[in-house]
Amino acid sequence: MANMRMDKNPMPEQDPLVRNKNFDEVALGYTAEMAIDEAKRCLNCKRPACVEGCPVNVHIPQFIAKVAEGDFDGAYKVITSTNSLPAICGRVCPQENQCEGKCVRGIKGESVGIGRLERFVADYHMTDGHKDGPPQRPEPNGHKVAVVGSGPAGLTCAGDLARKGYEVTVYEAFHKAGGVLVYGIPEFRLPKAIVAKEIAKLEYFGVQIVTDAVIGRAESIDELFEQGFEAVFIGTGAGLPQFLHIPGENLLGVFSANEILTRSNLMKAYLPEYDTPIKLGKKVAIVGGGNVAMDAARTAKRLGADEVYVIYRRSMDELPARKEEVHHAEAEEIIFKLLNNPVGIVGDETGHVTCIKVIKMELGEPDASGRRRPVEVPGSEYVIDVDSVIIAIGTSPNPLILSTTPGLEATKKGGIVADDATGATSRAGVFAGGDAVTGAATVIKAMGAGKAAAAGIDQYIMSK
Repeated sequence: MANMRMDKNPMPEQDPLVRNKNFDEVALGYTAEMAIDEAKRCLNCKRPACVEGCPVNVHIPQFIAKVAEGDFDGAYKVITSTNSLPAICGRVCPQENQCEGKCVRGIKGESVGIGRLERFVADYHMTDGHKDGPPQRPEPNGHKVAVVGSGPAGLTCAGDLARKGYEVTVYEAFHKAGGVLVYGIPEFRLPKAIVAKEIAKLEYFGVQIVTDAVIGRAESIDELFEQGFEAVFIGTGAGLPQFLHIPGENLLGVFSANEILTRSNLMKAYLPEYDTPIKLGKKVAIVGGGNVAMDAARTAKRLGADEVYVIYRRSMDELPARKEEVHHAEAEEIIFKLLNNPVGIVGDETGHVTCIKVIKMELGEPDASGRRRPVEVPGSEYVIDVDSVIIAIGTSPNPLILSTTPGLEATKKGGIVADDATGATSRAGVFAGGDAVTGAATVIKAMGAGKAAAAGIDQYIMSK
């Protein structure tokens, strides 16, 4: 019988005023008893809308039914039949806008905790291992594919192809594989040991990973083809930070969120041998309202800032960050300055930041999409005393591969033009997906693109 409880089983967490001083994971995970109880809330719909909301089409009712039975190994097999990175997805996917957003239990109460259950199953598998022994490795099919970039799109594409018997080599520009999963998402949201275990699974299936390899500099796409690769997938992400173009952005103490998150991940979590000190002040302003802004704000608090402000030009209802991340930030004493927009950064005679100048905003008439545009309130400028500013307003794809690969078509925003269904680009044998195509988006959407491209590559090679 279904558990008709209206709300989810709460996720155990570290105390907010303890965790905002450490980089340990905030969410502690379900126990087996909690997972089974939560799984029994699923109605096992005949037409599961939750699956439609998942970019990698996890068979959600089937895996949850296994959890409800206590068959956690069976649940893991169901999940990994379509998802190569379940421990990661269970932690960082915006489930409220995807699978859980379509759950019928959410109409009159809270949706089933699909993400929490996925995380539980993946973590159980990592700690308890295979009861049936390791999975069987596929027979090699004699074909080679190169994957450029080891973020979620690249890893997903590599995993799907390896399971089909392809010899896959992944090229990563940085020192460790994982892309944004390692360098962009903080340890307190996604422990790097989890990422390493997920990557180790791919290596078990034969995926080779080459680090410190900047494709477009060390080797070109053309040279990869000359080495015998029959197709190349580009999943290099969107790591080029955007700025406001306001006075004072060149002052000492102004950072991009990319820099802060990358350096704090190196320092605190994964690669201490590459640590370079981060000199943040005691009063820090974060400009932006997305998940990266929340990550930067919560990281600044953990790096010792006394006061951290999130400055965003719209209201709380329009904040693009996940509600869970906003809730965590508020609990950790992050201060939200909403309906405010920066107009300048002010420094002292030594060139260091002393304050940020903002203007108050109000929501005007709705535009054609129905969204109310923020407009300035005349004469409402004021300053917030800060000694550091972190810009977190988005990123765009790095132009390196486009500039060194003849025949690749680019979008107006600098992404690679690729077919949504197959990942095929304007260059025969070259496929692309994830943020390198769309600009900054979510981990699960990048994974969906990597999955589609793997199918496209398989069809391309097998039809030759």
